[in-house]
Amino acid sequence: MTDASQGPRPGMRPLYRAAQVRELDRRTIAGGTAGFALMQQASAAAWRVLRQRWPGGRSLSVLCGGGNNGGDGHVLAALAAAEGLAVQRILLKGIDELSGDARLAADMATAAGVGAEAWRPGISLSGELVVDSLLGTGLAGEVRGAFREAIAAINASARPVLAIDIPSGLHADTGAALGEAVRADATVTFIGDKLGLHTGTAPGHVGELYFRDLGVDARAEGDITPAAWRLDRHLPAAWLPARRRTAHKGDCGHVLILGGAPGFGGAALLAAEACVRLGAGRVSLATSPRHVTASLVRRPEVMVHGVRGATDLGELPAQADVLVVGPGLGQGSWGQSMLQAALEAGRPRVVDADGLNLLATRFSGKRHDDWILTPHPGEAARLLGQDTAAIEADRLAAVLALRERFGGVVVLKGAGTLVAGPEGVVVCPFGNPGMASGGMGDVLSGVIGALLAQGIELEMAARLGVLVHARAADLAADDAGERGLLAGDLASYARILVNPTMGERKGKGEDDAAATR
Repeated sequence: MTDASQGPRPGMRPLYRAAQVRELDRRTIAGGTAGFALMQQASAAAWRVLRQRWPGGRSLSVLCGGGNNGGDGHVLAALAAAEGLAVQRILLKGIDELSGDARLAADMATAAGVGAEAWRPGISLSGELVVDSLLGTGLAGEVRGAFREAIAAINASARPVLAIDIPSGLHADTGAALGEAVRADATVTFIGDKLGLHTGTAPGHVGELYFRDLGVDARAEGDITPAAWRLDRHLPAAWLPARRRTAHKGDCGHVLILGGAPGFGGAALLAAEACVRLGAGRVSLATSPRHVTASLVRRPEVMVHGVRGATDLGELPAQADVLVVGPGLGQGSWGQSMLQAALEAGRPRVVDADGLNLLATRFSGKRHDDWILTPHPGEAARLLGQDTAAIEADRLAAVLALRERFGGVVVLKGAGTLVAGPEGVVVCPFGNPGMASGGMGDVLSGVIGALLAQGIELEMAARLGVLVHARAADLAADDAGERGLLAGDLASYARILVNPTMGERKGKGEDDAAATR
């Protein structure tokens, strides 16, 4: 695999494992920045976010654990008291048990007049706002005892919660909740952004994320390779320029969708419609004959072919530039013959849905460098011979294992979708719970197929496809809400996102027209 640290990625932020951020912290201190000064910077940054987010708040409950994460809470409590807020400081570890910078921080809060009370079950959280500084990024095992009780109390309080560095109970590398994890409304993280804040269960715990580097340039440390990169909403503008004025459909690629076994036509139609909406010059659909009429009615721009088996495909696979196989494919003889034809076509392929299930059962051992596999966690589990819980417990390990076994590019769908390819792993921070409805994956496969057809290389097509798909869902949810969001709603929004120069071109045309009047 190509070294993932090869220079900055335009439009992407590096993400690190917890041990890497601790090493960055150590090097910063070794370079002359006192540890307590760094803690004060972090706490001041968290305090500014709190005042920005909740400017009217007049009282806080700050729950402090041990170590540096608890120290951050103590310093923030002192800052809040200095600003005149009423501060309740609840200790999961007594002040006399603290040492080093954490003890300095606790003494600072005491000197500022902040009281302290030990945690006890049933304690009342008196603050309008709650600050979580219980457990930091070093947590590896399940939360137990008093810490688990405190986390449960925070979640039951129904008060706004600010988490310092990471919501307590969340694994900083995987995003898994370790038994019980704080559900924060906002999280402020420091020095290096953590992968576990962006995938797994993290979207349900982190809330709005604020990253503050505290003056540490992580990218300058060439020997610390990011674990992944965070996709940025502006990425399409760098890869999807305006088309040449002389462009024709032959320049924009031909995609063949193979899917829609008898009785499963909807998925293939969704993929085909997304593909044509995202700019493929020509889209062909090879589907069961019983779905031809529905395709012609729904989207006549798609060239639909009724096929009873692979022999009916003729020259279609050879004529296409890209194949998308899987939506509504089924696992019977019809689907098996379509997948076999796709594997023999010698064209870049997107494999989804039952195409993946067949790879796990009847086509095991296949490996290609020119395909994109798009499993959800259940399909990933079947491909790796694991259970879904194991996939979700460490999504990064799962996507890397899939790529190692199958080659090409792998998209592990779900909250914080991961894309693994030759240049490393990226995570998508976009999307919403409205996407928990049928057909979303079929639309994604069509989106990626269209981008491949237009000449975008394999790995970037997968990254852009995931980004555009998720952001289209966010735009649709902004317009009409998450509940009732349909897969078919996404194509029109995605079309806007793959035309990032549309407004610029429209303005230019109006200016030119005005000049001729």
